[in-house]
Amino acid sequence: MSPAHDWHHVQRVEALAERLTGEYAVDERTVELAVWFHDIGRAREDAGEIDDHAAWGAREAERVLAERGVADGRIDTVTQAIRAHRYSNAVEPASRAAEILCDADNLDALGAVGVARSFTYGGELGETIHDPDLPPEADPTAAGQSQYNHLHKKILDLPERMYTDAGRDIAEDRRAFVERFVDRFDAEVDGRR
Repeated sequence: MSPAHDWHHVQRVEALAERLTGEYAVDERTVELAVWFHDIGRAREDAGEIDDHAAWGAREAERVLAERGVADGRIDTVTQAIRAHRYSNAVEPASRAAEILCDADNLDALGAVGVARSFTYGGELGETIHDPDLPPEADPTAAGQSQYNHLHKKILDLPERMYTDAGRDIAEDRRAFVERFVDRFDAEVDGRR
């Protein structure tokens, strides 16, 4: 399992989801189930066994939850939340539970933990930390060819993807940390620090 998407990631997303859930009238058990299953297919996707961990995870969650007698309405909400949580797909959250999962998962990609996860995941993929010859604005990829570019092209934009007011508040604080990190990184790369 990828250190960037391991059980500790799920636990952090769960803690964030609990924090966000406290701000809204939402079924906590539904959110909890969505969190637990949201990355169940991640290792398979990383291994090249499946194309989309969110779609596969939703199907697997549906199977497991149905076998355990979970109500169809709850299963539908959980599986839609799992499909919607993925940053790179076009599935919009259809419930407050799905919005909370999306926000909590994106919040774990921001701040100090988010920076650590970005560089960890990039290392797993063999991606470079930074390429001074390819600044973010010249990088043609959506996610960034280097982890430095990934911070600029994806991570710093996460606050605009928040669905809840509580998520936006946390995201702005975490984005400020990433901005400070990038400023320091720039200063170290060009020898000013």
